[in-house]
Amino acid sequence: MSQAAARQGRTRRTPAALGLVRAVGYDPGPDERRLQDNICHNSAMPRRRRLSYSLAAFALVAVVAGCGSAQPTQPPASPNRSSGASPTPSESPTLASTPTPTPTPTPTPTAAAAAVPIVPVADYRTADTSVDLADIQAILAGTSKEFSALELVSNDAGAILQALGLASSSAGSRLVLATSPDAIATDLDAGTSHLGIIRASEVGPSVRALAWGTVSLFGDTRVRSLAAWPLKANLTSDAATGSFDPSKTWTIAAGGDVMLDRGVYQQVVLKNKGVDFPISGGTVTITSRYCCSSFGWVMPRTKRLDSTPDVRDLMSGADISMLNLEGPTPDRWEYHSGGKTFTFDPALLAMLKDLGIDMVSLANNHIGNGGRGGVRQTVAALDSLGITHAGAGAGSAAAATPAWFTVDGVKVAVLAYDTIAPGYVAGVNLPGTAELSSGTYPADIAAARAAGAQVVIVFPHWGTEYTTGPTSIQRKWAHKLVDAGADLIVGSHPHWAGAVEVYKGKPIFYSMGNFIFDQTWSEQTEEGLILELTFSGSTLVQAWMHPIIDLSAAQPNLLDTAGGTFVMTQVFKASRKTLPW
Repeated sequence: MSQAAARQGRTRRTPAALGLVRAVGYDPGPDERRLQDNICHNSAMPRRRRLSYSLAAFALVAVVAGCGSAQPTQPPASPNRSSGASPTPSESPTLASTPTPTPTPTPTPTAAAAAVPIVPVADYRTADTSVDLADIQAILAGTSKEFSALELVSNDAGAILQALGLASSSAGSRLVLATSPDAIATDLDAGTSHLGIIRASEVGPSVRALAWGTVSLFGDTRVRSLAAWPLKANLTSDAATGSFDPSKTWTIAAGGDVMLDRGVYQQVVLKNKGVDFPISGGTVTITSRYCCSSFGWVMPRTKRLDSTPDVRDLMSGADISMLNLEGPTPDRWEYHSGGKTFTFDPALLAMLKDLGIDMVSLANNHIGNGGRGGVRQTVAALDSLGITHAGAGAGSAAAATPAWFTVDGVKVAVLAYDTIAPGYVAGVNLPGTAELSSGTYPADIAAARAAGAQVVIVFPHWGTEYTTGPTSIQRKWAHKLVDAGADLIVGSHPHWAGAVEVYKGKPIFYSMGNFIFDQTWSEQTEEGLILELTFSGSTLVQAWMHPIIDLSAAQPNLLDTAGGTFVMTQVFKASRKTLPW
């Protein structure tokens, strides 16, 4: 069991958002050039509308950010009722055929039915994170500003309406009946503004599960028992989906690159802010942008919204939390004021322990900066703190050994590989990294499965720095990893949050960007992502992305939904060639 298992029940705020940027290495479009010109000549930009988006792993969201976005293909959605937010429009496929409204649902099931948890779901692009009975009533009355119809599975509709205290005869034309939960998911994916309600056992990452009021079945603030979930209906059992047990759900929180030298060391040690400073980030918003950084990049101005340690709550609240440790902690470490050689004071690893980090990847192109001995010493320092690791070790066998976790009886293996620095690859008795090659990963994944792994996660260090799209080689590696048995791929190295792909039903997050890093010369390097993934047993059921921004070259903070549009549309734009829609 991971150390996070003892942290069950903590609460936090988890804003998420979507947005657009340009990438180094290609010619920006006219909208982006206008953005650059406007910001450089008008440093005080109008404040963006507040949004509240969460993201499913099987699809990304397109929204129009305040800067550099493409023109929408659909009209703006209405404000989020609970937050007063105004979602921006999304790009989505054209709906081929809208379900015909059917005002007469199937009658309530017979006495053989039992209380079954039901969950409101929406398009993964929705700005809403919760609904309540007043929202349902507004939909059916035609006064909702968020949703145009309530969509239910025909066989369950009567019981669900009864559970909500609504008469079937009063549902009217704003009730849409579907043949199955899959039909609802397809309809929502096509961009309709419907709210669905389905059985909890039918929820998957292709839809956004909403909270009922302030109570959620997913994420690290989820309830752990059906008794605590207020929304149930008397439904007949369904052998195809089975029952849903909240006590069998668990979460992963995954972030990007961590560097503890240069500007981070300066803030923590030389400026005496202490090891708690990087892990005390709350939530901030972006108020405007200005021109320019020392490298000529347009930069954001920020405002803190609270002092709650939201990032620490998110990471420590997960059952498994992991990052990429972008450098060694050798016994004879050295502070570097600049350059591309990193060595970290081992004492600074205490911040990762206090952050609740359970595992770090050591498979990267800086882990050898302290020499071969430094790799061995880094492993020893992490072991002394109880932080497990993967991707590097005292020899090739150790480097290929996964980090193991057991969460509520589910065995999870995390493998890590580097593709950037072949000079640091481990030998039989030579400390170094695990190299991603056709001669390594198939056997490693097979061995993990043979040892009982029910979920296999691969953490590769790959790609091209300061780009968002995967290379053709990356995509080939990703597909081969899934073909070999990987369930989830979480990548690092580019220092920019990048594309998402779904291959054979398995999500691939090519880059999370920076987590704790001192690259303050562009918004792209200052901002990154935290993944929050919810599993039910060994099945991924929800996947949310939380945009973050590093302040003072050392402290990740959650971005509110307005500020997060920049990095999230960056992710969407990069995913246009990797997601099927």
